[in-house]
Amino acid sequence: MAVKAKKIPVSVDKLTETQAKVELVRLVLEIERHNEAYYSEDAPKISDADYDALRQRSDAIEARFPGLVTRDSPSQKVGAAPSGRFAKVPHSVPMLSLGNAFSDEDVTDFVDRVRRFLKLADGDIPAIVAEPKIDGLSLSLRYEDGELVRGATRGDGFTGEDVTANVRTMSDIPHKLKGRNIPAVCEIRGEVYMLKKDFLALNKRQAEAEDTVFANPRNSAAGSLRQKDASITASRPLKFFAYAWGEMSAMPAKTQFKMIDWIGHAGFVTNPLITLCEDVEGLLKFYRKIETRRASLGYDIDGVVYKVDRLDWQERLGFVTRTPRWAIAHKFAAEQATTVLNDIEIQVGRTGALTPVAKLAPVTVGGVVVQNATLHNEDYIKGIGNDGQPIREGVDIRIGDTVVIQRAGDVIPQIVSVVVDKRPKTAKPYQFPTVCPACGSHAVREEDPKTGRPDSVRRCTNSLACPAQAKERLKHFVARNAFDIDGLGDKQIEEFFADGLVMSPVDIFTLQKRDARSQKRLADREGFGATSVRNLFAAIDARRTIALHRFIFALGIRHVGEGNAKLLARHYGTVEAFRAAMIAAGEGPQSEAYQDLNAIEGIGTVVANAIVEFFAEPHSVKAVDDLLGEIEVQPAERAKTDSPIAGKIVVFTGSLEKFTRDEAKATAERLGAKASGSVSKKTDYVVAGPGAGSKLAEANKLGVKVLTEDEWLALVSGA
Repeated sequence: MAVKAKKIPVSVDKLTETQAKVELVRLVLEIERHNEAYYSEDAPKISDADYDALRQRSDAIEARFPGLVTRDSPSQKVGAAPSGRFAKVPHSVPMLSLGNAFSDEDVTDFVDRVRRFLKLADGDIPAIVAEPKIDGLSLSLRYEDGELVRGATRGDGFTGEDVTANVRTMSDIPHKLKGRNIPAVCEIRGEVYMLKKDFLALNKRQAEAEDTVFANPRNSAAGSLRQKDASITASRPLKFFAYAWGEMSAMPAKTQFKMIDWIGHAGFVTNPLITLCEDVEGLLKFYRKIETRRASLGYDIDGVVYKVDRLDWQERLGFVTRTPRWAIAHKFAAEQATTVLNDIEIQVGRTGALTPVAKLAPVTVGGVVVQNATLHNEDYIKGIGNDGQPIREGVDIRIGDTVVIQRAGDVIPQIVSVVVDKRPKTAKPYQFPTVCPACGSHAVREEDPKTGRPDSVRRCTNSLACPAQAKERLKHFVARNAFDIDGLGDKQIEEFFADGLVMSPVDIFTLQKRDARSQKRLADREGFGATSVRNLFAAIDARRTIALHRFIFALGIRHVGEGNAKLLARHYGTVEAFRAAMIAAGEGPQSEAYQDLNAIEGIGTVVANAIVEFFAEPHSVKAVDDLLGEIEVQPAERAKTDSPIAGKIVVFTGSLEKFTRDEAKATAERLGAKASGSVSKKTDYVVAGPGAGSKLAEANKLGVKVLTEDEWLALVSGA
């Protein structure tokens, strides 16, 4: 019996009260888990956008069913409880969170609510302070008689962690306030952060020391401040922007803007971009300005904060549960950011493809610091799509441009648009190289036989001697779905190739013999040792026997991915038969061997020609033969044609618990089925594990049969 598909969440306005109660319990648990990861562990597990979506749904349900609100409701809490690693500090004035605005309309609504609450006349707009929303860790600093006595994190908003010893090591935090008439009790609040350049330098040092590498500057700053050893905090380049206050025995000013000025004169660093705006248009103009300057600021921001300027009006407006009526955060789109294209770098791949990569001013997108983005090919840079039609309204991309980049899920960041009015006058159209930057050989665009147009990719013509291609082929050879040699990754290949130790695949399997005869042993190299070298040689020996489809894939033949490698392995059965047939196919399209190759379902002329061209090179055949002298290639297991899933298309989705995704695909293919990555009308089965999402929903929509893992195992167990 098929399992029911996971339902798309019911719209809040259609929930019954019983459904809403159940949904809120789930949301409370999930939000609490993510609060703990973000605030207490400094290691968020989801993006800001996904977290905001959870909070928005929870808030919407509570707004519709106010009777379901409890003390555990997310709207009644701020942050997470102190971790227990530090002494607890109760806040005399709670450190509460802000409500969020995600659109221009939300900002207009905020201003209108303020105006109505204050009973201002139509058209009478209160002055509002706008400031960049720093993406860091909130901190409260208590001064008594001008002397710093305590520093505390926000914690759950009511109780924080005592980090006084650590904040005393930060240069941005004064130990004694400046000026006269300092209030006897003065709590200054703000954000601990790290400059992007300092974050990148710290991560480089951490990686070299094989220590924790942080995902983004916010995590880095939070982890650095919340150290039990203050000397570690002192070694980290932490910064602090002051922008608010807590308990004050006397108020030095009557407006938000003038209070920020006073805080600056008292010895704190305040953000020079803070601006006083007179209307909604001014707020939105500031937002757009900050958004386009985001990458050049040097530190991470995730939006803009708006605060009513007059403090007496702030007091009148008060709070709604745990958020102030007088302030709101206007968030940036989490998966997009604006930055500057500093350069275009050309990388040469294993098939000779020249791929342009955008070198960007670092910017955080979706919780990850992005410095590079794909530019696909030279037509994409010119603003032309693969179909020859204009993209981005035909606007080209130039070095120095301000660009909008996008990152969705695990997709490589890409440039989606150019801010043309920010283009420098000196910017010139990019001239794509016509020679390989690695070896100086000609780089050409072949004609695409399907379209008659030049191929979108320009390739180096020197496939035999181009060092970049050779190095990338080696990286491909040891990749996860090829030989998958533990301890021999990109970094080691780069190093071994540069030193001439590994120049071709066979060199990997002769490395131990050559090392034994060498005067400079691997164990004596920096970053290595006797144990790591012993483990590396053991990992290499463990791959001296390999499946035929992995071997074919590892050769790095153009157009031969994992799927085609499996088709070829199943068709020819042994490496000897495959090698002989490919050489024989080189006799021409009329040869029996070529006709047989081209007739394999799923191969086709383009793939067949690429394989024939590979084996037509004596250099390639020698590399294969040398490799076969060191390893054993297992014959392929012929796919069954009489199994219950022979000829079927199967999709696996969700977090599979009874087997790995690779094991599932291997079983399906062994039994004559095709394992696909997407659901369509042609799909026969979808095997769904816990957490299955869009693929399961699509299967349900199309009426595709859905199986649990147990049902799948029962289906194939007798095959």
